[in-house]
Amino acid sequence: MPDETPAVKAAPVPTIHLAEGHPMEAFLEEIQTPPKTGDLVEGTIIAISRGRVYVDLPPFGTGIIYGREYLNAADVLRKANQGDIISAKVIDPAGREGYIELSLKEARQAAIWGEAEQAIVAQTPYNLTVEEANKGGLILTWQGIAGFLPASQLAKEHYPRVPEGDKEKILGELMRLVGHPLSVRIITADAKEGKLIFSERTENEAEEKASLIDKYQVGDVVQGEVTGVVDFGVFVKLESGLEGLVHISEIDWGLVEDPRTLFAVGDAVKVKVIEIKEGKVSLSIKALKENPWHTAGERYKKDMEVPGVIIKYNKHGALASIEEGVAGLVHVSEFTSPAQLRETLELGKTYPFTITLFDPKEQRMTLTYTGKKK
Repeated sequence: MPDETPAVKAAPVPTIHLAEGHPMEAFLEEIQTPPKTGDLVEGTIIAISRGRVYVDLPPFGTGIIYGREYLNAADVLRKANQGDIISAKVIDPAGREGYIELSLKEARQAAIWGEAEQAIVAQTPYNLTVEEANKGGLILTWQGIAGFLPASQLAKEHYPRVPEGDKEKILGELMRLVGHPLSVRIITADAKEGKLIFSERTENEAEEKASLIDKYQVGDVVQGEVTGVVDFGVFVKLESGLEGLVHISEIDWGLVEDPRTLFAVGDAVKVKVIEIKEGKVSLSIKALKENPWHTAGERYKKDMEVPGVIIKYNKHGALASIEEGVAGLVHVSEFTSPAQLRETLELGKTYPFTITLFDPKEQRMTLTYTGKKK
């Protein structure tokens, strides 16, 4: 291996000023522009010495890889020989001793980001293993670069079906995917920000879903099929490739504790579209039923004595239903403690109450217990 320093260095480029329209103007435009910081260049290795590699970059002179840049690419340079053609990135066009300072590692990184950009255009699929999970999505590595797969870009079968906003449950679902391979494609590659974003969906799938959603409007009533029943609601297929969610609060005007007691996968169900937002369709079943509050004012008023069934406890007290879909709060302040309230008012049992506030327009009611307290 030669141990010599080439005599050729960066060639000075004279500045020539010509009048507009001069015959030589077109010729000068064809002359190559000297490389600048950040440019990728290709040249022939003309000498390798201890800790240095010299690269011929005609007509601009000689490039050099040394110091930290040599150490960063040592594994590659150990296999390099005089006469090899290599690609490198310019980090200083007027560097040490007049040589053009080069980086092999940065060139490799630039090539990788370039490949990522090409993969976006070609929609190239990659089979990558999930390495980590966080509350927003998954971490995967491609060509040594850590990338992010947002939960919103997961395929339908991997999308975490958890109550909206419950980040801990989302994380729990995503953690199940760690160590598993996923077929993904790159949808964003930003070398400056070091940002690599993946999607498990195909471009066609995303376009097809958007096309399907465009067929629906808020207010549409659709016959669908139950595809999933979870704690927080029911998933309903509107047509092949498109499903929406009936949140538990939209199942019935009365209290629903567990959707599984009312629905099973495969059930036919009629739903109403109540919101279309960010590629998600929200549905309602109760919207197809008469709201009992609309006519409750004809049957009830303030200070009326009514029987009520205890249907739920909350931090403020207990909810008592005076008819299906019309319930009011019995405040805990009427009792010495939450424990006394629960001992006195048991779930599922009927007790006497007086209506102390009744506002059917706002669907609000408060009740006072008139029986004996324990």
